[in-house]
Order: sequence, then structure tokens, then C-alpha cells
Amino acid sequence: MSPFPTSTVLGYPRIGPRRELKRALESYWNGTSGRDELDRVGAEIRERTWRRLAELGLEGLPSNTFSMYDQVLDTAVLLGAVPARYRAADDPYFAMARGTEGLAPLRMTKWFDTNYHYIVPEIGPDTVFALDAAKPLAEVREARALGFETRPVVVGPVTFLLLAGALDRLDDVLGCYAELLSLLAAEGVAWVQLDEPALVGDRSAEELAAVRAAYARLGSLADRPGLFVASYFGDLGEALPALAATPVEAIGLDLVRGGVPALDLSGKTVVAGVVSGRDVWRTSPERALAALGAVRASEVTVSTSCSLLHVPYSVAAEPELEPGLRARLAFAEEKVAEVVALARSPRLDASPAEPSVALPAPVAPERRGPYAVRAAAQAEHLGLPPLPITTIGSFPQTGSLRAARAAVASGTLSQDDYERQVEAEIERVIRVQERLGLDVLVHGEPERNDMVQYFAEHLDGFAVTRNGWVQSYGSRCTRPPILHGDVGRPAPITVRWATYAQSLTDKPVKGMLTGPVTIVAWSFVRDDLPLRDVVFQVADAVRDEVRDLEAAGVSIIQVDEPALRELLPLRRAAQADYLEWAVAAYRRATSGASDRTQIHTHLCYSDADQIVTAIDGLDADVTTIESARSGARILPTVGSFTRGLGPGVYDIHSPRVPAAAEVEDLLRRTLAVLPVERVWVNPDCGLKTRTYEEVEAALANVVTATRTLRADL
Repeated sequence: MSPFPTSTVLGYPRIGPRRELKRALESYWNGTSGRDELDRVGAEIRERTWRRLAELGLEGLPSNTFSMYDQVLDTAVLLGAVPARYRAADDPYFAMARGTEGLAPLRMTKWFDTNYHYIVPEIGPDTVFALDAAKPLAEVREARALGFETRPVVVGPVTFLLLAGALDRLDDVLGCYAELLSLLAAEGVAWVQLDEPALVGDRSAEELAAVRAAYARLGSLADRPGLFVASYFGDLGEALPALAATPVEAIGLDLVRGGVPALDLSGKTVVAGVVSGRDVWRTSPERALAALGAVRASEVTVSTSCSLLHVPYSVAAEPELEPGLRARLAFAEEKVAEVVALARSPRLDASPAEPSVALPAPVAPERRGPYAVRAAAQAEHLGLPPLPITTIGSFPQTGSLRAARAAVASGTLSQDDYERQVEAEIERVIRVQERLGLDVLVHGEPERNDMVQYFAEHLDGFAVTRNGWVQSYGSRCTRPPILHGDVGRPAPITVRWATYAQSLTDKPVKGMLTGPVTIVAWSFVRDDLPLRDVVFQVADAVRDEVRDLEAAGVSIIQVDEPALRELLPLRRAAQADYLEWAVAAYRRATSGASDRTQIHTHLCYSDADQIVTAIDGLDADVTTIESARSGARILPTVGSFTRGLGPGVYDIHSPRVPAAAEVEDLLRRTLAVLPVERVWVNPDCGLKTRTYEEVEAALANVVTATRTLRADL
């Protein structure tokens, strides 16, 4: 068997340095280009990636890390796990990801504790697995034609089935993996990478037995490439000896979020993730080399801690960043260069020093008045009907708005002219909502490019990039801000736009803020302070904004925390402490509001049913939460919820418009578990990514369904 390369990465960004794939996908989806053009752009991105990795000196090049939408969805297609209802669609792959007019998409949620989203596989007892290896084989051949030998990457069988809630189908799916390994061996592939990040969480004895069984079976195959099982996002813990006891030749360890294991791995190659794939800070060579020297294994390869999917392409594309900060940064290209340099350096034969971290004092959540008192004051002040209808915050971001922001940045449009365009768009949004019959309005956020970046641009301690795009899901990309210093709020941020919107209507308009946990979770955060301390700095800035909105006459203020579940530690032992301070930070941010001011929050796409007690602990007056996309799976867990709750009735991440009957059914299911006086009606999330045509049709059906129920009540 060929030796494993001395340097590699577990994956690489795939959206394109200038978001080329995003534009090609959206052009294909809206019918302005065909599949040939989409495939051409994908091939160009793959070729550019392989060539650049080779130019940087990387020895082990991965393939099959490129995806048109999501690697978990790719694995479902690889294994033939395509539900029957999608097979007749014009494009079953994108039908599963996005839905069609008559077909809802599969559920989507967060990839472990990251802001990347994946499509959840749907596997039942009748699912028939059948290998379709066209994609990984084609990429191996494509790279070879360019002169590159690659290592195909596939989501491993245990992680894939755990994500699908179908570990009982392990024996069935292993046949497909065995067939795939045989085909790759016949293709001359030396190594294959099977990603098993689920193994860094708490795993039961039954699940660990599945790990041993899976890799004993695959490892015993006579006709296969070398097996490299990659873990990341934490420490393998009890899964490491289980995996080490199998015939796999290489094991990937995240030595950034996990420690150097005490286990002697002689006889194995350890692919040591000493360069972080989750942040943008340069690697300490001394610490990385010490970790490499402390690993006990037959061979040690230098790698990233996880795929570089989670960071932007290159610092070279950010000449406008302050030079001192820029010198501290490493994006994907720079991290590859670090991997190569570390692989060529002599190893230090010492254990890395663990940083000393002072244990934080327990937090005492700040509290507003009792909910019953607040609810009575708000009911009298707002006078809302039963089942009040609202949206989450954003309305469609039109091409003219994006062009106007770009023109301001380039100096071809004055700030005054831009602000007049924003005011015109706010008035349009208000009039649309009034015409449709919504009860609590939003201003649509036309002045915001992103719900976190907008605040970062107005707070001290943050820097923003021009080209630092990171894929969130499908064609959706964000530019995470860089939180590098102490946070402060020099001036009000949202008051002007909220008060202008309220001046246009007699209906209440929500002030819209992003919560402290989410601002931090969706930024690249300084690593010289405990995360909790950074979150509390941001909470103080948000609290100042809440007070200013209230003083300006805004009666409803929404402080969104969609990342609350996302930051939950993967190991149960650390979860209670995190939830304690995360809830306390939210309460601190909202504690200045009076009883009459109604505080809303919003959560989406992150298995929020697992933390319902913590969500209740936020003490928001109204919580809106994703539900439609996941088939209302949140409802069985919210019966004890004691305040206003709006499980979403409209999946905004699909272009399909839900029928009024579909919305009515979701509302009736909600009313079966919650009293009507606490139920709100809303979409799953903001409407930024949809068109006005889709939004108006969908919201009209939401209003129709709600009025039907009000009449029944």
C-alpha cells in the first residue's frame, strides 16, 4: 500500500473565489442557463482548486469534496437513498434540496456546531440502497486527466446513518461502501477518506459497536484502497480505541479542538489536524510542532483540523484590512501553506503546553418582570387579534438594492441618494404588509447586507471583509466579520430605520436586532478571551440598542438568536455550562426593556427541539421558530412552553408557495398543543432570499388560513 502523503487538507472551499458557483446555480435555477453551463463552472472550480493546492506544495489532494449543494445530499445520491417522490422530478437532486412547486424539500439543519447547513437524509425501513458511484469516479478521472492523483472523500457510513436516524440500516449500507471501495481500487486510487465527525460526540455502547463492526468489515476487504477515517470538531474520546482496533490504516484527529491522545497508535498513520479549519488566525508553529511531536503513531501526516470549507479563500483578496490585523490572519490558501511548512519542519518531541483558563464565576441571569404582568401590559398597549400574523424580519433583497450598496462602496452613489432608495424600499415593504393584512409589521431590512455583518460594521472591535465569502448552504454565502478587539457601540444602529418605518403605519413595527450569541457564532472570534466574555461584551452593546429603540417609541423589539443551538457543545458534559451563560447573555441584552415592550426572539434550522428548556429560559415574550421545513417536529416538545410561540408555517428556503390548506393544517396542529392566546403565525425565517412574487403569494395564503381559523374560533 502506498504511504500516506506527508501533508494534506480534509477539504477546501468550493463556491469559487468570486462566488462563481453561486451565480451559476442561481442562473440554472431561474432558467437563464442550462445544466451544461452549470457543469462547466463546477469543472473550472475543481481544476482551479487542484492546481492551486499543488502550486502551494500540498502532497495529498482531496477529490469529491466539491458539491453542487451539499456533501450529505451527495452521499444520499451515492447510496441511492433518494425517496420515491423525488425520482420523477426534472432534477431529483435539487428537488430534494429546494423542493418544487408541488413537492416540499427534505429537512435541513446545521452541520454539528457550525453555521454550515446540510440536507438531512430520509431513510426508512423500505429504503433500497444501490450504489451510484458516478460522481467520485468522475472526479478521480477528471483530476488524473489534469495530472493529479487524488483521494476521494465520502461521508462515512456511521455518521451518515446517525444523521439520518437510521443506524439500524448499517449492514445494508455497508454493501454499497464495499462496492465503492472495490470500484476505487480498480480505478487505481491509493487512499479513500471516510469522514466520521459524529464520532466526536457522546456515543453509546451500541454505536461504538457499530463503529467497530463497520470498519472491521470494510477493513477486511481484500480489494480496496487504504482507509483513512477522518474525525473533526472535537476529541474522539471512547471512539478512538474502537476505531484503532479495526484494520483502518489512517485516522484523522482534530488536535485544535481535541487534545493529543494518550493512546499509542503504533501501526497506524495519524493525520494530525494542527492547523485550524474553523478560524482565521495564523497557526502557532511552536504549538503545532509540539503537538505533532507528541503523537505516538507509526507515521504522522500534517493536516487541517477539518475541511477548509468554513473559511474564505485568501487573505490576498483583502488589501483594505488594517495591516496589523491582516498580518495575523490565515484563510484557506494561507492555511494550506502552513500545513506544507509544518510538514517540512523538524518535529518537537514535547507535549504542547495547555493554556491556563480561569474558570468563570457562575452567572445570575438578569430578569424582567413576571411574564403574566408583561403580557397584560402588552395586550392592553398593542391590542392584537388572536393568532397575530408577522414575519421574521427581512424582505426580498432586490437587485437594485444590492447594486445601490455596491455603488455607495465604489463612490458612484452618494450616501443621501442611497438612503432615499432605502426609505422607498421600506415604504414598499410596509404597504405590501398592510395590503396583505399582517398584524405586526417589519421594515424589511433593506439597509442590511447580512444580519450579523450589518451590526459588525457599526460596532467597535470588528472588521469586515470585501471577499471573505463562506458557504452557508447551497448558493447561500455569508462574509463572517472578524471580531478582533473589545466590543463597543459608539452610536445607535437601527433606530433611524425602525422609527421611519413606524411613522408610515398605525400598525406596530418590530425593531430588529441580532442577539449576542449569534453575532459571535457567525463571526471569526478573537482567541485570547473566553468565548463567554466576548458574548457578554456584545450583549452590553445590544442592550444599549434595545434601550434606544424603546426610548424612540418602538413597542416590539425582536432580538434573534438562531445560533443558540449551534454553539451547543458536542459533549453533554459541557452543555449545561454553555446554556447557562448563553441564556444569561440574552437576558442581559434584553433586561432593560419595560413590561410594556414586547421582546421577540427567533431560532431556525438547528434542531431547536433539543434545547426547548433553554429557549424558554430566554424569557422572550414571543419566540418564533422553524417548523414547516422540518414537518413540525418541534411541536411535541413545546406543550409546556409558557409564553408566546410561533412555529413557522411557511418554509422560506424553498421557492414553492405553500397552499392555504397546508398552512391551516400546520396551524391546527399547533393549536392542538398550545392555547390560542399564545400562538403566533409566521414564516420559518426571514424572506431575504425569496422574490416578491413568491413572498406575496405565500403570505396571502398564510393570511387566508389564519382568517379561516379565527372565524372558527
